[in-house]
Order: sequence, then C-alpha cells, then structure tokens
Amino acid sequence: MQQETSPVTIQPKSVLLAEPRGFCAGVDRAIEIVERALQVYGAPVYVRHEIVHNRFVVENLRAKGAIFVESTEDVPDGALLIFSAHGVSKAVRKCGQQRGLHVIDATCPLVTKVHLELLRHYANGLQVILIGHAGHPEVEGTMGQAPEGAVLLISEPEDVGGLQVNNPDKLAFVTQTTLSVDDTREVMDALKARFPNIVGPKREDICYATSNRQEAVKALAARCDVVLVIGSQNSSNSNRLREVAERAGAMACLVDGPEDIQAEWFSADSVVGITAGASAPESLVNRVTEWLDEHGFSNVSTLTVKEENVAFSLPEALR
Repeated sequence: MQQETSPVTIQPKSVLLAEPRGFCAGVDRAIEIVERALQVYGAPVYVRHEIVHNRFVVENLRAKGAIFVESTEDVPDGALLIFSAHGVSKAVRKCGQQRGLHVIDATCPLVTKVHLELLRHYANGLQVILIGHAGHPEVEGTMGQAPEGAVLLISEPEDVGGLQVNNPDKLAFVTQTTLSVDDTREVMDALKARFPNIVGPKREDICYATSNRQEAVKALAARCDVVLVIGSQNSSNSNRLREVAERAGAMACLVDGPEDIQAEWFSADSVVGITAGASAPESLVNRVTEWLDEHGFSNVSTLTVKEENVAFSLPEALR
C-alpha cells in the first residue's frame, strides 16, 4: 500500500532511519528454516551457499551448527541439505535427489515465481532473456531452470544490441529480483524497442522489498548528506541501495557494521541517513546508531515511505 512520506524535522547532526529497511519476508523465512531445522533435526545442518548474503547472519547460524557448502558433493550421504533463499538450478536439485539427501528448500517464493515464469515461457516455445548479474547465485539458479544455452543473460541496455536470438517474434524476458528498479526499466525499454513483440511481466520481477527499500533510500538521500547502507559486499540488493542513494545526490557508503564507519565521512553539521539491505538484521542498525550517538549524532528519527506486512509460510516439513 502506498503511503506518503512521513514528515520529519531535520536538524544538523541528526540521523534519519529509512522505513522500510532490513529483513524482508523471504530472508525471515530462510533464516527461520535453518534455525527450525537445527531444532528439529539437530546439528549439523548443511546449507548450499550462504543462506542469505550477510556475514553476521551466516556467522550466527554457523555458531549454532549450520555448515555452509558450495556444492552438494560436499554434503555427506543421507544428511540434511537446505537450499539458500537465492534458489538453485534443476541440476542441483537432481544431484540432491540422486545423492539421497534430505532436502529442505528455502528459496524465496518470489524467486520461485520467476522460475515458474521462465519455465512457462520455455514450454510455450519462447526464447527467454534474463536481466541480471552474471555469477550471482540467483541468476545461476534461474538460468538453470531450462537446458544449458536456452536462456540469454544481459545486464545493461547496451547488451541488447548484441543479442543474437532465434526468432525476434518469439521472445520473453524475466528479471533478477534484487536489481535497481530504474536500471532494470532502462534495460526493459531497450528490449521492447528492439523486439516490439517480446513478452514479459506487466512490471519487472524485482521483489516488493527491493523496490520499497530503493524508494525509501531515494527519499532518505534527498534529505541527508551521507547515507549509510548496512549490508555485506556480496549482497546485490544492498549494493543497489548504495547506488540509488548516490544517484539521488548523497554520499553513500556500504558498511557491514560500525567497524567500517570512518569519522571523516561526516562534518560538524551532517545529516546522516541509515538504511539496511534485505538480508541485514536490525541488530546491526542498532549498533550503527549507537556508534553515531557516541560521535554526537544523537537526534534520531524515522522517515517512513511505505509499510510492509508480507509473510511467507515455512515448508511443510518444518511447520
């Protein structure tokens, strides 16, 4: 539901917290799946890839007994394996089945929705173009829903001109869920300009949480001198938040926590904005605001752009 940005009084040396920020429903669900699996089945529980892209979340789960691996081949026979929120290819699923592993799927339902869209287009005889970043786990999982070579990957508007397609009138596109909304729209426009008959979603597949956080950080950047984006370096949505804040005119820095903050970023009268990527816990936001308070930024208020009330159910095996 659209909500007007809440009015706030901005004073020098003040802090504005973006709302919404931090955990989304898919991340909440993925973390709860690992924690519930540890309770139900006991340690160790194996997780293919980082469950979400945040160092503190991963370290916390590792301390509880989760073992993170990059390949199903690293999992002992008969063990419990959890697929991360980013999703996996059909080949990875098949390998898990052949190994006789007990698999629990923590793929975000919004990523699964993109997988199903791609499969529907492929079944209808359309060649699929994926807008996304090469090497990202979500992109690898999405491309792996169809046979090798069946999906074309692009990331920039400039990539569209070099596409070699089988039939320009039998094309469809899907998108990674954690991209910049503005950048993705430019790529979509370029695709539609070159291939007028291309089929795609009514809007990009970027998830509600990514869109909401980008909208909130734009409002934040318009009011702040410096924006701190709390998130890990390998978090796609956190990196996009930093880019969005920069384009909106603020100095923006991606930090894992207060240990990454440099005092020279701020002047005597700076207004500091704080947001957090969808995989960053609120405890890190609290630690960053505490650091700022210790350095004289004690006037904290919240800038609310939208409210979220989305929740996803757990897999049946853990309910």
